[in-house]
Amino acid sequence: MTTPTVPGRPLQAVIFDWAGTLVDFGSLAPTQIFVDAFDSFGIEISLQQARGPMGLSKWQHIRVLLDTPEIAAQWQRHAGRAASDADVDAIYARFMPMQIAKVGQYSQAIEGAVEVLAWLREQGLKIGSCSGYPRQVLDVLLPMAAQAGIAPDHVVAGDELAAGGRPGPYMALANMLALKIDDVAGCIKVDDTVPGIEEGIRAGMWSVGVSLSGNEVGHTRAALDCLPTAEVAQLKAQAEARLRGAGAHYVIDSVADLPQVVNQIRARLAAGERP
Repeated sequence: MTTPTVPGRPLQAVIFDWAGTLVDFGSLAPTQIFVDAFDSFGIEISLQQARGPMGLSKWQHIRVLLDTPEIAAQWQRHAGRAASDADVDAIYARFMPMQIAKVGQYSQAIEGAVEVLAWLREQGLKIGSCSGYPRQVLDVLLPMAAQAGIAPDHVVAGDELAAGGRPGPYMALANMLALKIDDVAGCIKVDDTVPGIEEGIRAGMWSVGVSLSGNEVGHTRAALDCLPTAEVAQLKAQAEARLRGAGAHYVIDSVADLPQVVNQIRARLAAGERP
């Protein structure tokens, strides 16, 4: 459902997520480290379980995992009590150095990302970004990404806003303020997670989901290439359904497909539509 507005409002900015959207095809860096961090406390979780809350800030991600019935029961058996916020702090403290040490291994740009960012700048659009990664992790990732040609105009980390992170709109809106955007409808939020799409929707922005390269499919490019075509199509369809269920206006396979969506949103804005 769209609401009419004054025709001719321009598109001004695109705000990207990081892992699974711009870098790290399959969003492997955070998920594997969650598995390893929990294992160091004697708790076994699967990659699929680790992916469940992806998009949240990492402390909140751990809290949600510990509240999952199966994992909560494990913790109860292991520790003899329910997990407290102090236990979240302890896992987070173990997670952080592991994530900092490993994030560089998964920092490769997703195919097409560099070219799309260059194209957006040629179109006169500003480029923002935000992540569930804490600032300490981004401080390692950002220089590597910049060397590969990925350098947004602004970056917000998942742990640096007092209001919190996803699924709230705060990181997206912080980008809007920093980039001096005067209308939320002039922004596109691009993300591969359900909380990331909800973030864009709550901020009043156009929201574009990324299916094949992101957390919802959760496979590397090489792993996808080894799967039967029908299985890949099924995984993509399931991911698209989850992202659209979160409110995504569009869903694309990867960032490489973004320009055609940008042009469609521009046309809708020119016709007087808002998200």
